[in-house]
Amino acid sequence: MLALRLTRGAHPAVQLRRLLVAAASAGTGFLLLSALGYAMSHPDSPAAATLRLAWCAPPLAATIHLAVAVARTDPGTRPRPGLAAAGLGPGRLMLVSAITTALSCLLGSMLALLVFLHLRGDLTGMPFDGDASQFLAADSPLPLPAALTLLALTPALASAAVALLLRPKPAAPTATKGRARPYGRFGVSARSADRETFGAYGRFGARLRGTVRGGATTPDPASAAPQNGGAPQAPASAPAPAPAEEDGSRQTPDDLTHFPVPRKPPAGLPWGITILTAGLAVETYAGRVTADDTLALPTALPTGPTAVLVGWVLAAVGLALAAPGLAHLCGRVLQAVRPGPLRLLAGRGLMAEATRIGRPLGVVCAVAAAVYAMAPRSGSAATAAIGPLSALGATVVAGATVTTLFMAALEARQARADTTAALLRLGAPTAMLRSAAALRAGVLLAVFGPLTLIVAELAALPLAAR
Repeated sequence: MLALRLTRGAHPAVQLRRLLVAAASAGTGFLLLSALGYAMSHPDSPAAATLRLAWCAPPLAATIHLAVAVARTDPGTRPRPGLAAAGLGPGRLMLVSAITTALSCLLGSMLALLVFLHLRGDLTGMPFDGDASQFLAADSPLPLPAALTLLALTPALASAAVALLLRPKPAAPTATKGRARPYGRFGVSARSADRETFGAYGRFGARLRGTVRGGATTPDPASAAPQNGGAPQAPASAPAPAPAEEDGSRQTPDDLTHFPVPRKPPAGLPWGITILTAGLAVETYAGRVTADDTLALPTALPTGPTAVLVGWVLAAVGLALAAPGLAHLCGRVLQAVRPGPLRLLAGRGLMAEATRIGRPLGVVCAVAAAVYAMAPRSGSAATAAIGPLSALGATVVAGATVTTLFMAALEARQARADTTAALLRLGAPTAMLRSAAALRAGVLLAVFGPLTLIVAELAALPLAAR
């Protein structure tokens, strides 16, 4: 009931994202049911039916990826102190998010079933001019258990992925320097190991344990403990703080561009480049060697050796793995050679968001490269032969990946909301923040655009030679 109330009372923008997940789930469910219909109408060719079912894996993966991205940006399932006091901690909210994702995908699956039954003629009596009878098996009774099993794949896998990625993680132990200090009452440590955010030290002038001056630490007069039951003693000749440094309010240019930049870059860049190179090498070898083991793909897709498909998969996986490291490298190059505040802000923001933005960006580049590689093989005759299932699958994959990239950008914006608010309080102009965002987008487009084009050209060479 709580999941239904949160789903019903969400913002219209959040409802639109959930409807996009439902639409992607509907397209994937219809493709799965179409594979079942093809297997029913062609019982003598199980290999072709299995291949059609296997080609539903990319839309299914794209739908799950989109569902996870939408769940991560859902503000209704974000941990808050009020909900935690009412018993809705991170674990309960994770469960609510998984149930909400399952409801969205289940809505799409039910819509796919209704459209499938309507095209078969089970609801209206006749399919549309008999065009759908080939892959929907309109002349055979539909096995309901098999259809429901296929339709349950998307909600089950999507909710499981959301629960796995949004599960509460235990807090990492923080290392303390020197000897550990005893814990006070109620298990509260005498000294917190958490680092303050930038500007907090200067805004509040917090000198809880002492004031550092030139490497020497002088105790706080208010915190001097009495000795042997006597009165508190005043510190001996404590130097007066300088007027300009009394409250620590001086801000450096580095404070204006502070982001929680990871200490280490993403570790997938070498592996991604290696897998991408291996995939392109496999495609080149498959294009030169005449092989008899051709793999029949769905309508309007190029048919060639199995090694070409393996090379495509390897190249796509390598591009997706290398994208976060490339985005981190772009941010590091952006703030090289005496950068100003604008380049520092854009570069550090790009480095901090490299993993969050890089992974969906790499998937979008892989999909774009695959579409571009298939385009030269699609002439006028091939274009006319494009079936509705091929167009539906391409639409689901392309739409889900692009929407996931936008969801990742929205999540990155939500993650840096506190930093943006602090910059505005410090007097940073809004135009500078917008210019930094435009600069980050321009650098990513300038790097990943030519890279995608090069990978697509190399991937299309084995097919162009046939």
